[in-house]
Amino acid sequence: MRSTTIHLALATGLCVLVGCSQGDGQTLVTGQPVTLASADAAPFWPCFQGPRGDNIADETGLLQAWPEDGPPLVWTAEGIGQGYSSVSLARGLIFTAGNINDQSVVTALDLEGTIRWQTPVGGAWTGSHPGTRSTPTIDDDRLYFQNPLGELFCLNAATGAPIWNVNVLEKFGSSNITWALAESVLIDGDHVISTPGGPQTAVVALNKMTGETVWQSPSAEGDPPGYATTTLVEYAGKRLIFAFTGKAVICVDAGNGNLYWRFPHETSYDVNALKPIFRDGRVFVSSGYGSGSRMLKVQVDGDQVSVEEVWTTKDLDNHHGGVLLRDGFLYGAKYRRDWACLEWDSGKTMYTQRGVGKGSLTCADGMLYTFGEQLDMGLVAADGSRFEVVSQFKLPSEGEGPSWAYPVVCGGRLYLRHDNRLFCYDVRAQ
Repeated sequence: MRSTTIHLALATGLCVLVGCSQGDGQTLVTGQPVTLASADAAPFWPCFQGPRGDNIADETGLLQAWPEDGPPLVWTAEGIGQGYSSVSLARGLIFTAGNINDQSVVTALDLEGTIRWQTPVGGAWTGSHPGTRSTPTIDDDRLYFQNPLGELFCLNAATGAPIWNVNVLEKFGSSNITWALAESVLIDGDHVISTPGGPQTAVVALNKMTGETVWQSPSAEGDPPGYATTTLVEYAGKRLIFAFTGKAVICVDAGNGNLYWRFPHETSYDVNALKPIFRDGRVFVSSGYGSGSRMLKVQVDGDQVSVEEVWTTKDLDNHHGGVLLRDGFLYGAKYRRDWACLEWDSGKTMYTQRGVGKGSLTCADGMLYTFGEQLDMGLVAADGSRFEVVSQFKLPSEGEGPSWAYPVVCGGRLYLRHDNRLFCYDVRAQ
């Protein structure tokens, strides 16, 4: 195992981009470009919840059980800053973000855990649960990241050099929310999608090359933004964006921002954090604090798009650790502690079990990787008929705060982030 930090020496032959203060208070990003590996040859998880947005990795040949103390730890990287951002991977680099001093900072590491560059991207969230929330989105040679204060940045993915930035809250007349913005922005063709909410709009599309506004939807009855990432689908001849505001599920046209419908979904403190899940004309959402889950049916009739409720349940009230759909079953953690499985079609509860406690998850090679908020990592078969923690270990982190960052499995490795550290495990079957 090897540990790397922000204070890497240039004598290693690697270039680290660091923020340098000038007398006028400006921050510079310095360093030389890093050559990005071919996209075809590198592990590919370019955005929050992966290339399809379903949080399921296309990995095979992985361990179906771990040694007692967990899979082999390959490396630990330090110096990524304080936060809850997960990781994205593309073109031979790993990207994440965190608070460093009084700034939000995006970090790029190579596949050996060495920091290659770091770029400040606006101010830091220092309120309740300080740190970054969203995950960088990689699109070709550019990186997009929205910090908790609404600063949406476009960076050169190879060097970290800033290209443009827009504060979506200020530009579209909205306000921040109790625990700050957590949305990981979506790339749709030439557009980057964000959900500032507020009295003037709900969802906006910016030109991904320039940051200029392409369209903005009408306001969803003044709803504040939620904490969720949007979902883009093509269905019945329509391209639709589903978003979770602080008070409702909404549907807008991906081409022009037309707001088709708003379906109320109220929860305590306006914490709607789940990325909506879509399949075969249905949309699933869930929220914590006992609010529960809701399945909606989308209907398209010419230029009209409508919605009706199919089922609801209180048996799964996912706070912010995510829910995923596999083979007709929904898996996720409840607000209090248990893990639950629901049948997609009916909402029937298949089980609720303790497992590693409330947390986040991903899926690879038929297994659920469940990451508890108290640093416990558990491996569970993705089986709607039963729940069994096959293997479990404790992340050896000395950081502070809960472990809320989503786990990622990519290129035969498991990435777990806690506070200022990123841990990389080898989960390939030998």
